[in-house]
Amino acid sequence: MLPHLTLVAGTIAGMPLRWYTVVVDCHDIAAQSRWWAQTLGWKLIYEADDEVVIIPPHMSEQPIEDLATWLAAGQAMIFVTVPEGKSVKNRLHLDLAPHTTQDRDAEIAALLARGATRVDVGQTGAESWTVLADPEGNEFCVLSARNR
Repeated sequence: MLPHLTLVAGTIAGMPLRWYTVVVDCHDIAAQSRWWAQTLGWKLIYEADDEVVIIPPHMSEQPIEDLATWLAAGQAMIFVTVPEGKSVKNRLHLDLAPHTTQDRDAEIAALLARGATRVDVGQTGAESWTVLADPEGNEFCVLSARNR
């Protein structure tokens, strides 16, 4: 047994936790969740007055009993209502990347047409990414095209 792991109630303490969700604070959770679902090609699986959940299309909504399978499952995004507005640059943001077979400029144009805006967070102009914000001002980047 590794020295930093401890057996607790039949499991090993110190095992990795699953990154479960990204929570997005916003005013209009219905609009924001649908904007992100369309942007990512995800599906809406839960909607209430104060919370909306979207998940990747390959992600199961069924319980996962096996730990390894559960740890390997994708993340969801949860949109929750908050009263305050966004006032400063995000300390955490999402990086989106097109595949090498996609037209990056066309993808950025489509995001802008659907309500994204360009954001200046101090870029020099030499970056290989573009900084945008969603309709409520949350920054994210569109990276150069990739295949891994």
